[in-house]
Amino acid sequence: MAVIALTKANFKETIENNPFVIVDFWAQWCDPCVAFTPTFEAAAAKNPDIVFGMVNTEADPEIGEYFEVTQIPGILVIREQAGIHAQVGEIGAPAFDEIIKWARDFDMTPVREYYKEQAKAAN
Repeated sequence: MAVIALTKANFKETIENNPFVIVDFWAQWCDPCVAFTPTFEAAAAKNPDIVFGMVNTEADPEIGEYFEVTQIPGILVIREQAGIHAQVGEIGAPAFDEIIKWARDFDMTPVREYYKEQAKAAN
């Protein structure tokens, strides 16, 4: 699957409709961000079951502000609509592969329990 551009128009829908999303916060002027793009694209090609999306923090600053992204490049791993890992700064392909492996193995039970409790409280 190709990397998708995440914007205000499609971000929420993408997170709600996909169980596993990895977001790259970047900007055109950020050399480390631009240098990371091929690594991000290669990871997307190797992991077609995960949605990989990029948020241009210049074009859609509200998304970065919502997630309190204060430095780029920044990666946010989201599973079942919950942010489970944030990574700031430059990383290489081996480290990114390890983050993906860790995220795949992450036990979502506490998150699911939290969602259940929130649903009960709302009723």
